[in-house]
Amino acid sequence: MLNKAGNLKPKSTERELIVVFTGAGISAASGLPTFRDSEGLWQQYDVYQLASPEGFAANPELVHRFYQSRRLAAAKAQPNTAHLAIAQLEQQYQVVVITQNIDDLHERAGSSQVIHLHGKLNELRKVNQPDAVFDIGDAEFTEHSLAPDGSAWQLSEWRPNIVWFGEMVPHLLEASDFLSAAQKVLVVGSSLLVEPAASLLHSCGEDADKYLVDLAAHLATPYGFKVLQGEAVTKVVELVRRWLNDANLDASVS
Repeated sequence: MLNKAGNLKPKSTERELIVVFTGAGISAASGLPTFRDSEGLWQQYDVYQLASPEGFAANPELVHRFYQSRRLAAAKAQPNTAHLAIAQLEQQYQVVVITQNIDDLHERAGSSQVIHLHGKLNELRKVNQPDAVFDIGDAEFTEHSLAPDGSAWQLSEWRPNIVWFGEMVPHLLEASDFLSAAQKVLVVGSSLLVEPAASLLHSCGEDADKYLVDLAAHLATPYGFKVLQGEAVTKVVELVRRWLNDANLDASVS
């Protein structure tokens, strides 16, 4: 069983703090579908059947089947160059990734401090024990399976460790503290339409160096952010290269 997540703290270090805030768009280049565009998951499925406590209570088999297929797809996906570039920032900076994504591509790319606002695909928890969370990797469960705790599998007693519509989002205060302390902020692949997560960006410091990478001009661009229009796999790599070069120059001067 996993320990309760959270409790990351800004490290006492001379390195600048970079916070990277990511959404589904960063994983699209790894082959994982987004949610809200014209070909997104919520255009294909009834969101409340699959992502609400009421939908789960009505048809737990359908919900488990949906998330199991997504879990297997995410396990097969590989981190793309944007994920890998973000992880490389740790060579010169303290880096915290705050993600709306439920895949583990940031971790597999090498990022060491990742806050998942909306949960994780590769975890299950007991319905009546929210703190009983188990990492299941890419395991599949059938009527003949054992549950993560070794008991007989009962699909109505276990649920994906995902934040569904109408549920509280964990780690918001922790994420806000990191954003307010950051000297640099990078937003990648988020529609900035999902609340309360999107409002976290109001916590950013006025003097922070702030960038938003997006395919198109963003209607919801937060105040003070510079927009880098283009693919994440290109624009994130370019910005990371510049920030690493800046850090190396600063180190050589000092």
